Amino acid sequence: MAAGIREKQTVALKRMLNFNVPPVKNSTGEPVWKVLIYDRFGQDIISPLLSVKELRDMGITLHLLLHSDRDAIPDVPAVYFVMPTEENIDRMCQVFDQYLNFITLEDDMFVLCNQNKELVSYRAINRPDITDTEMETIMDTIVDSLFCFFVTLGAIPIIRCSRGTAAEMVAVKLDKKLRENLRDARNSLFTGDTLGAGQFSFQRPLLVLVDRNIDLATPLHHTWTYQALVHDVLDFHLNRVNLEESTGMESSPAGARPKKKNKKSYDLTTSDKFWQKHKGSPFPEVAESVQQELESYRAQEDEVKRLKSIMGIEGEDEGAISMLSDNTAKLTSAVSSLPELLEKKRLIDLHTNVATAVLEHIKSRKLDVYFEYEEKIMSKSTLDKSLLDMISDPDAGTPEDKMRLFLIYYISSTQAPSEIDLEQYKKALMDAGCNLAPLSYIKQWKAFTKMASAPTSYGNATPKPLGLFSRVMNTGSQFVMEGVKNLVLKQQNLPVTRILDNLMEMKSNPETDDYRYFDPKMLRGSDSSVPRNKNPFQEAIVFVVGGGNYIEYQNLIDYIKGKQGKHVLYGCSELFNATQFIKQLSLLGQK
Repeated sequence: MAAGIREKQTVALKRMLNFNVPPVKNSTGEPVWKVLIYDRFGQDIISPLLSVKELRDMGITLHLLLHSDRDAIPDVPAVYFVMPTEENIDRMCQVFDQYLNFITLEDDMFVLCNQNKELVSYRAINRPDITDTEMETIMDTIVDSLFCFFVTLGAIPIIRCSRGTAAEMVAVKLDKKLRENLRDARNSLFTGDTLGAGQFSFQRPLLVLVDRNIDLATPLHHTWTYQALVHDVLDFHLNRVNLEESTGMESSPAGARPKKKNKKSYDLTTSDKFWQKHKGSPFPEVAESVQQELESYRAQEDEVKRLKSIMGIEGEDEGAISMLSDNTAKLTSAVSSLPELLEKKRLIDLHTNVATAVLEHIKSRKLDVYFEYEEKIMSKSTLDKSLLDMISDPDAGTPEDKMRLFLIYYISSTQAPSEIDLEQYKKALMDAGCNLAPLSYIKQWKAFTKMASAPTSYGNATPKPLGLFSRVMNTGSQFVMEGVKNLVLKQQNLPVTRILDNLMEMKSNPETDDYRYFDPKMLRGSDSSVPRNKNPFQEAIVFVVGGGNYIEYQNLIDYIKGKQGKHVLYGCSELFNATQFIKQLSLLGQK
């Protein structure tokens, strides 16, 4: 597992694209040329892992959607990567199951699906009128994908889950599916031959299945780290962020059509060193780092101009620059640094644009104030301003921001507010333009859930303000951070991380002591909570049934950094931001 699921899924994909044999080039050093045909599901799995250039390097000259109209291409081998639906199989003849039905977004993060995700969404699982058959179908979909994940990982986990939840239903079904596959020795997918040597680590991983209902506050929480903010306030999807770039505030003649906004897309991937280093950093730190990178590049800008003139390249001729990259070996050492410098400039421009777009949201909606206030609510600290004042302040946040804040207060409070107080809050929320449907669902949820008597604890560390931004940002900065709080995060474990810590380190804790224990390698299953293995685990996968988010992912990553030699992966049935989650709560709360 140390190799990371991204690497393993990429290896499996490359093997598939090479007709299920390890990739080797032919005698001329060229790959076998071929066509790749996928459906939307296949496209979602490939796009975060392999770029068009990497596909070309593997011999893929053309990649097409299965149901698009196209001419036949005789005498060229084709690889089909599709879901085995009746419709798809009608379109072609034979399918070889690759067990790749999940999407890897990071070395240590995966989601189950992107197409048709509403079928396994939080709302789908928690609908009051759901039938047993519908629930079975949802659970089977989740289990099939988790099974693919473990085939790719090449390991049989020890499974732990909470009782009486959808997570328990997933655990029972996954245990059964793994057990049946292991018992069929001739066709088992977990033998050394099918997986290739070196994919097993000595100790088996722990799979912790948790239910979204154990913590509904975190998905609504305003956040302060770069990746989670990008996901919260921008259009960020399968590692690609889409920005609308305003074309400036030029005054147009009265009655003229407003200028169209330019749409720009950027891929935020593992090859982007700045993103890898700063995606988990507090936003002020990111703004400062972009500025520093820009200043260090400016110092080298004259060098870039000099090298470009030597090479006879004018402006930003991408084609010429990529040719340079390919021929670097033939160039002198001075010129060989040009592609590197230009790539550095591209990343600086990218993150300047993305961070500026995030900053606009922070300033216009006072997201720093919301983040700090919510952290205080969740850690039961003293509030410096009444909740009613926050909701009623016309200059702070959108109606949705106010609703998120109030829901977090309602979920986190040990005692629900009195009916009189609640009416007052509801009036203030309605005056602020809020839709109250999510609140009616959360009220029902709080009344039914066992957690009502003991709300989830979020630790007691609140962010520490370092004063406003005057010090960090000098006047020459790209980022006008005036009035934005320079908040520094303190590490505190969110509920999902705390549950993992208890189970991975074998700690006795009332929160997890009755978690069920499954070992698919044991001949007989048991309804036990007593782990047979008493040693702490080195590797774990946390999977959230009902949807996850980047805040939780980042919290797990920060936690495991302090545990030498240990690894953790985060997975979820779908990945949503607060806006998408509130929509689901609204639909559940509608009368």
